[in-house]
Amino acid sequence: MEAYLDNSATTRPTDGVIDAMARCMRDGFYNPSSLYAPALNAEKAMRACREELAGALSVPAKGILFTSGGTEANNLAIIGSVSAMHGPQHLIVSAVEHPSVLEAFHYLEGLGHRLTVLRVDGAGQPDWTQLDEALSDPPALVSCMQVNNETGALPDIPRLVKAVREKAPKALIHVDGVQGFLRVPFDARQVDLYTMSSHKIHGPKGVGALYVRNGVRLIPRQLGGGQEGALRSGTENTPGIAGFREAAVEMKAIPGLYDMLMEKKRLLWREMRSAVPDALLNGPALEDGAPHIVNISFPDVRGEVMLHALEGAGVYCSTGSACSSKKRHVSPVLLAMGLSPDRAEWALRFSLSPHTTDDEIRYAARQAGVLHATLRRFKRR
Repeated sequence: MEAYLDNSATTRPTDGVIDAMARCMRDGFYNPSSLYAPALNAEKAMRACREELAGALSVPAKGILFTSGGTEANNLAIIGSVSAMHGPQHLIVSAVEHPSVLEAFHYLEGLGHRLTVLRVDGAGQPDWTQLDEALSDPPALVSCMQVNNETGALPDIPRLVKAVREKAPKALIHVDGVQGFLRVPFDARQVDLYTMSSHKIHGPKGVGALYVRNGVRLIPRQLGGGQEGALRSGTENTPGIAGFREAAVEMKAIPGLYDMLMEKKRLLWREMRSAVPDALLNGPALEDGAPHIVNISFPDVRGEVMLHALEGAGVYCSTGSACSSKKRHVSPVLLAMGLSPDRAEWALRFSLSPHTTDDEIRYAARQAGVLHATLRRFKRR
């Protein structure tokens, strides 16, 4: 048996998504910028995807820009918006953001902008006192993720928005929604920029989107033919966009998705605690985090060792962000949340989807119990 529990790294495209992409490649391959009727139909199909994504966020469809994925969307939101401003700016970002966000901010810091990195507590909430102090030097841009990709922490975005709007009303607010879109409800009307990625919701890789509130100025990171309102040049990935739309339609059609995922999360933690009684839950309390991500430390066994042992049993999970999982280091996210280096080194992330079965969860927990009992005997002295 196999158990795929790494859905925060990527998800398996559904049959409906694959069919939608194949139809587009076979019958709707036309360039949407061309002027004849079949090409106009391709453009209409893209518009339908914009409307689907916008509807899920309660925002106008004209604010949706297609990109090659979440990383490009984050870079365009952060570097693109600050590049449109004059002179050095004060920028604020949380310490536990995805590398595509943090590295973009550090790039801007290298260009002379002032950067405040917000500390977080053990539940992944920003240090509200530090934020209040930082806002006294009005920032131009504040960025905080909707769902933490390693721990499932849910930063209190409404509280952050309220604080920023009251003390720095001219500041832009960016939310990286890659791990939250369509799994955790979100009204993007409260923010200025919001990032999405197709392959996290059972769509294809290589396509994402950025919501840009009307009036927000961006300097494009890509120049050329002027597609996507001249903000993202390059012929659009129409098969990917078709798959993205189908994935969004299917996710939105799942009844009680949040509660379903939360029940699977509860089952996973119960089964893991039964199999490994001293397993440690990292991040927020189970019910306080996102419904599809669980971060667990298995005492005395390095996460990388445990991961490969589970892999041998057909159980697939992660040591942290998939974008940096091949780098041998302890998760900076877990360290920033106050975990000891040992506990952070023991950590694995398990992430669920609507298609994860209870049998997969139980099988993974049984294997974790057997393997942990064996591996901890070899603890380094």
